[in-house]
Amino acid sequence: MKEIKINIIEKELYYQGEVIVRYKIEYPEIINSHYKEGMRIFNQENRKIALERKEYAEEELYEQAKQTYEFNKKNSYPIMIYELIRECNITYNREQLLSLYCDEYIFEGGAHGNTLRKSQNWNLELVKEIPLQAFSKGNPYYLVNILKQINNQITKQIEDGTGAYFPEYCQLVLETFNIENYYLIQKGIVIFFQQYDIAPYASGIHTFLVK
Repeated sequence: MKEIKINIIEKELYYQGEVIVRYKIEYPEIINSHYKEGMRIFNQENRKIALERKEYAEEELYEQAKQTYEFNKKNSYPIMIYELIRECNITYNREQLLSLYCDEYIFEGGAHGNTLRKSQNWNLELVKEIPLQAFSKGNPYYLVNILKQINNQITKQIEDGTGAYFPEYCQLVLETFNIENYYLIQKGIVIFFQQYDIAPYASGIHTFLVK
């Protein structure tokens, strides 16, 4: 098991004496591992992502917030604080494998913000991220098997009254399935769909455990 810490970059940005942007960016860092080169590349990549998101918040998001501030001030509307919140979760950490996902919430005015989930699945010994196919055990129909499991789980949730999905969920699962949207846990592989992909916004990000 690798020793990992979650670093945080956070700040409030002001305009005319008022906070208009707030960001909090988490990113993982491996503190100790036998796989030194994998650790170095992993840390380098994740720090790069964090600094890119910081730059986005301080430049593009800040400019948007300034324009909204001016408009709201002129029209006597409430001041809105734009936000970028990135939270990271380590889901699997054994031997050479390390899996995680980060949820990034951005509020740019309007009724609500949006959350985008991105995952990373590393083989530190090979010094690279690994594709979903690496866990297929040579089965050429592994994607068909995964899609069947997902649709079966959705059908059961609908029958049990425990899940809310768009009526055409079977088609949407096929259309919005992203081979990169997965992470590992102890029990198997978790496939996830972004907000709005297969269900209403209020349902959040849907996840499905497949084996």
